[in-house]
Amino acid sequence: MPTEPDHSGVDLAAITRAARAQAARPTAGIADMPAYLAAQVVDRSHRAVVGPLRAGRGASGVVVHRGRVLAEWGDPTTVEMAFSVTKTFLSLVAGVAFDDGLLRLDDAVRDAVALPEFRVPPAHAITWRHLLQQTSGWRGTVWGKPDTADAQSVGEPGPPGTSWAYNDVRVNLLALALTALLGRELPDVLRERVTDPIGATRSWSWHGYAGSRLGDLRVVSGGAHWGGGLWISAADLALVGELVRRRGSWDGRRVLSARWLDESWAPCPVRPDYGLLWWLNDGGRVLPAAPSTGRAARGNRGRHLLWVDPARELVVASHWGDDVADLLAAVSAAIPRGATEIAG
Repeated sequence: MPTEPDHSGVDLAAITRAARAQAARPTAGIADMPAYLAAQVVDRSHRAVVGPLRAGRGASGVVVHRGRVLAEWGDPTTVEMAFSVTKTFLSLVAGVAFDDGLLRLDDAVRDAVALPEFRVPPAHAITWRHLLQQTSGWRGTVWGKPDTADAQSVGEPGPPGTSWAYNDVRVNLLALALTALLGRELPDVLRERVTDPIGATRSWSWHGYAGSRLGDLRVVSGGAHWGGGLWISAADLALVGELVRRRGSWDGRRVLSARWLDESWAPCPVRPDYGLLWWLNDGGRVLPAAPSTGRAARGNRGRHLLWVDPARELVVASHWGDDVADLLAAVSAAIPRGATEIAG
């Protein structure tokens, strides 16, 4: 018979207050998603949205400690666009390929997939690790969007592995390469190998762009810079976070290898606060107010967030909330490391 999780030392009243405060910080303007996205994207060219959009419903989220929900706000079952949280789900699918022996991080992508994007120098030297760490420096166009269209990355990239840039076009290239490697649509792989085994609902969906296909296969996007991406509820997002916190094991079943998660959270040499499409708060630069023990999948400047803090056995999932760092600071303070006494 399973034992009740021990929440000794947790200030439940403080967590409740933090959840209420986050509910009172909804992001404005999300009912009109085309207008909202246009205001967020600062690119001077190639601004046309080419993927589907979903109007935002409001702030929602959940706080989970040791697998138990301690607080909720809004409706955590509401499906929302996840923006760049989607990138971390690409990392999870890459983990499936890694565990199946199909993907070796330091092998050249061109050795595993027959895509023209990797045939000629310097792209022929790009490895899976480069794509997953956003250090590929790849130059070109994917589904009508050139890498230079993403204003988040500026300057000329160096050889693969020597410079870091947050670039949605290159992440979309990773989605294309993973689809070619697996020979399947990535949402099917994610559902079969990750979300169904942990009991997530089937309300989530993952979208690409008009014309983003590889033969008969639909290819999804790695974010919502031009629409598309992962649409998922905070409740299901938290389940995935709990899987990661448990180091890939769920009710005695191995879903993802602990080795993959270790690789995912290993710092990138040229960007130490980044792993394999995960943000690492070790140096306190990603979310200065939050503990250095946390790792994050985040999108739209943190308005969509999956926070995993193994040191506190804590998972926080949040949609459409501003000032999420305040939420993390308050919740983390209510769950001190090594606490043994019941508070509040």
